Amino acid sequence: MTMLVSDREVAATLDAGITVAAMRDALLAAHAGRLVAPPRASAPLGGGRMVLTAGHLTGEWYGFRSYDTFGLPESAQLVVLHDARTGAVRAVAVGEELGSRRTGGLGGVAVDALARPDAATLGVVGSGRQAWTQVWATAAVRPLREVTVHSRSAARRAAFAARVHAELGVPARAVDTAREAVADRDMVVLATTSVTPVLDAADLAPGTHVSTVGFKQTDRHEFGTDLLDVADVLVTDSPAQAGAYSPPMLAAVEPYAGRLRDLGAVLAGAVPGRTGADQISVFCSTGLAGTEVFLLDRLVLLGAAAV
Repeated sequence: MTMLVSDREVAATLDAGITVAAMRDALLAAHAGRLVAPPRASAPLGGGRMVLTAGHLTGEWYGFRSYDTFGLPESAQLVVLHDARTGAVRAVAVGEELGSRRTGGLGGVAVDALARPDAATLGVVGSGRQAWTQVWATAAVRPLREVTVHSRSAARRAAFAARVHAELGVPARAVDTAREAVADRDMVVLATTSVTPVLDAADLAPGTHVSTVGFKQTDRHEFGTDLLDVADVLVTDSPAQAGAYSPPMLAAVEPYAGRLRDLGAVLAGAVPGRTGADQISVFCSTGLAGTEVFLLDRLVLLGAAAV
């Protein structure tokens, strides 16, 4: 029987610890060649696109995620999980929660692998769903002492800070500028819809880890090349996707492309991550294909275990 999964089931089953662990397993599987994860594909449909990501965990499952860019009020992502032995559809998830938690989980893995072990303060630029799941996942891998947040809307950033305190038990405050949000922070998250830089790399303290979630292509980017210039460690979750953007991703063109490392390879010990406390590390999140399906499979397994 096919399991139909809603946002409610996702929220009830996939806490931050489970999600980060699943994404770590996915990244290691991709590095080992067990998770086949090609770059996303899209179909222009006039006024919007249908976008598809797919993955295959060899011998276990295959599946896809689809979403659109029409911006309609009731639009939702679809994730479908097939059994690789029979082809049967094991589960279908409809909604936004699975994709958001997956992106947060990837960010949590990056923080755990790249941020200083004693990192405890987090600055956030952005106050939407993606910003929230980054903080949610970061709190699972580092004992946060304080979160500062800035976004264009004073009301939204105040509400975000209140939610961090209420749901994560972490002191949080809204600030008036991005500079205030990131100054003297151990970790920084950029999760905006801005097409121009919201961060001045000169505002970062030595040893900061930065995770970027928003636009990062040459024609639109929430950070500039100044961030890439100061990065001692430059990492992405999907080199294949990083190289497939059109226009190109900033970090995937010279002089940065040769320094861009695979997060899965860092986790496996095949390439170094952070090697010094004062190094600045930058994670460019691209969304490793197949990870939503990986997370749906983990949810189904947890559901079966609970029966």
